[in-house]
Amino acid sequence: MNSKRWQHIMEWPLVVAALIFLGAYSWQVIGQPTGTHAEIALALVIVSWLVFVIDYVVSLFLAEVRWNWFRHHLFDLAVIALPLLRPLRVLRAITVLHILNRTVGTAVRGRILIYTASASALLVYAAALAVLDAERGTESAINSFADAIWWAFVTVTTVGYGDMAPVSGFGRVLAVFLMLGGIALLGVVTGTLASWIVEKVSTDAEENQSATVAHIHALEQTIEALALQIETIGGEARTGSETPSRTGDRSNASRPIGRGQESSVIDPVASADRC
Repeated sequence: MNSKRWQHIMEWPLVVAALIFLGAYSWQVIGQPTGTHAEIALALVIVSWLVFVIDYVVSLFLAEVRWNWFRHHLFDLAVIALPLLRPLRVLRAITVLHILNRTVGTAVRGRILIYTASASALLVYAAALAVLDAERGTESAINSFADAIWWAFVTVTTVGYGDMAPVSGFGRVLAVFLMLGGIALLGVVTGTLASWIVEKVSTDAEENQSATVAHIHALEQTIEALALQIETIGGEARTGSETPSRTGDRSNASRPIGRGQESSVIDPVASADRC
């Protein structure tokens, strides 16, 4: 089995594992289960984490050049090390949806926008869970999931009202990564919108230019048709003026010679005898 075959097999299992992790982690942070429920939630988190570990180890083992694969898959390593990033694996489901396969340009741009919007929503949700888990039990103003969502949304958009701020070390580190991720996501959205505007303007300009060229070709064809009609009418007029004279000549040539006209005809033999 090669690396591509393994990635194809693990496509949906990783998405399912990410969804399980997101649900179990949400249950742990928001629901705060106790007893058996807490153990079940922890077991689901561990199982989902093991799926990511197995996928990473097998993919590294099947890689033709392991060092190059390691350098190009640092995000997979970060997913294993940082629980916050595991829900982002859900975004892999977006890349295999056939509904996005439209025209080439639209498909790429639509896929980027959907991917970015989904990543932003998942990042805000996961960051809210993580910061609430880290700030709970401290003197932080983030005491509920609603407050955590508000803080994550304000932070990822780099607005920073300052009404809520993490006080724990992990919460502040999380805030830094969330700010960087927000800047990157906003850059992707801005670049995608800018490319769409440029393409739209270029398409309109090409359509206007094509319409102008088409009008010029139509005018040229109309002028050529008129010139041909004028030449045809002129030829028919010249033909009509020459026909009567030619007919008269032919009638005179075919008319028989009368008696009055016979005397005017000179017979060369008779003239010679007289002489």
